[in-house]
Amino acid sequence: MAAAADAGPHGAAFAGARPAPRLLFFITNPAFLVSHRLPIALAARDAGYEVHVASMGGPAVAQLESLGLIHHTLPLSRTSMRPWTEARSLWAIWRLFRRVRPDVVHAVTLKSVLYGGIASRLARVPAYVAAISGLGYVFIRGTGLRGLLRRLALILYRLALGHPHSRVIFQNTADRDVLMEAGAVRADQVVMVRGSGVDLDRFTPTPWPEGPVTVAMASRLLRDKGVEEFVEAARLSAARGEGLCWRLAGSLDPENPASVRPDQLRAWQESGVIDYVGECEDVAGFYAQSHIVTLPSYREGLPKSLIEAAACGRPVVTTDVPGCRDVIEPDVSGLLVPARDARALADAVGRLAADEGLRVRMGAAGRALAERDFGLPGVVRTHLALYAGLTSFNGGSATPGT
Repeated sequence: MAAAADAGPHGAAFAGARPAPRLLFFITNPAFLVSHRLPIALAARDAGYEVHVASMGGPAVAQLESLGLIHHTLPLSRTSMRPWTEARSLWAIWRLFRRVRPDVVHAVTLKSVLYGGIASRLARVPAYVAAISGLGYVFIRGTGLRGLLRRLALILYRLALGHPHSRVIFQNTADRDVLMEAGAVRADQVVMVRGSGVDLDRFTPTPWPEGPVTVAMASRLLRDKGVEEFVEAARLSAARGEGLCWRLAGSLDPENPASVRPDQLRAWQESGVIDYVGECEDVAGFYAQSHIVTLPSYREGLPKSLIEAAACGRPVVTTDVPGCRDVIEPDVSGLLVPARDARALADAVGRLAADEGLRVRMGAAGRALAERDFGLPGVVRTHLALYAGLTSFNGGSATPGT
């Protein structure tokens, strides 16, 4: 659909009445919108909003346009820190907001939240929603350059989140507390939403697979996700003769400074200590072939991979850090271990591997948790109510499953 269009596909339905409010999702990578926010965007479309998406280009753009969303390509980079490049991006964002004139901008992911908030204020966008899906790698423990970047990020958060008519969605209380203590967020802006929701019909418990106990991890191959600890835990498990299969799914991210190196990945594959299956499009199927799911990350917003694991009825081993610990009920649906501790990870996985009854009980508890707290319809309803409150618009019901 042509990005230059000023009237959306639903405008005709409002002939002689109030025009459809314009909702613009601003996100760096369009693939992330498809994987994490698409049901919300489609529900808003079906409720009567004219839905726009502004992002960099990519294969996901065609899918978004085929679904009736109006896409705008911007000169963005997920990881660039070059001042001139970033100034050019911010200028392009401001110009787009001035041209499209959205009623609400909903920014998702770190750079989009920062730049989108600043541009929304400069362009006088009436309302702004910022989705904090994690504060970024600079808020993981570190000093020196990382500490300097953390201070800079807090300054930018204060600028970006200072919109007078805005809401800030947090997925965990730790991130909320950091930004509130820094004076970047007011109490009246805060909205707590536990993740981006999970399709409970697609991610559903399946019979336990035959064969050796399989430990699954689905993640981008970043050091901050705990991939190196996963591999080291697999080595420790193999040395103990536990006979487990450690299966890793995900892709390298060359633009990210925390990405695993290609030669590292090749060495892991050649050692035989893990079974690397590459990028995984069918996560539900991947989990169906596992007995335990793990994500030994250093910090998260609320990891979708673990919400999906719970929905699949698989017990989880994850780290006692913001985001990860918010996805499980400790010692009920899964086990917590310290971050950056491969031995503790191996021990916790070994405990579950040796106790089938414990795996079954924790898996069932995880499914119950997902049904209670992480179902997609509830997340969609919350977002539609948020948009309606900011725009005074009440569209039709478009919540999945209702």
